[in-house]
Amino acid sequence: MAKKIDKKKSDRIKDEVKKRKDRKKVIDVDEEEKIKLVIFSLLNDYYAFYCSDVKEILHTVKVTYVPGSNDFIIGVINVRGDIESVLDIYKLMAFPSTENTPDSRFIIAEKEEIRSGILVDSVVDVIDLPQSSIKPSISTIRKSVKEFIIGQTSYKNKNVTLLDIGKIFQKIQV
Repeated sequence: MAKKIDKKKSDRIKDEVKKRKDRKKVIDVDEEEKIKLVIFSLLNDYYAFYCSDVKEILHTVKVTYVPGSNDFIIGVINVRGDIESVLDIYKLMAFPSTENTPDSRFIIAEKEEIRSGILVDSVVDVIDLPQSSIKPSISTIRKSVKEFIIGQTSYKNKNVTLLDIGKIFQKIQV
């Protein structure tokens, strides 16, 4: 005796199987490229470097002055036996000098085989964000800073100016 096939039930089962297979399919989506930034403060404004250019962040230590060095060089520090120069980013960007505080840090950066420490007021955060969040800088930026800028973004409702460490290092070589 042959069983009568319920066509409607069979169609519902096929539809359900198809739905489940569709849910399991992996859809290739172009994820937006992420970048990592080290955000730091200078005179109550936020700036950033690409994290790929930052090798380490150190508490401030005694800086030894080197006679005859460039005006932008504060001196040198000993980092686990390696001697690193320390840049005065304030002078480089024509900012007034500030006093070191317990929050002051040296950002050790490296680009195109040049390595140096950079004194900053504080390191605020290290963040990941989409590349598309970097926008062109505003036109009212100081001329002394403009040549080092890659772009701008925001962090906790404050503007963050992304600086090109390579251009900073080029400036001190001149």
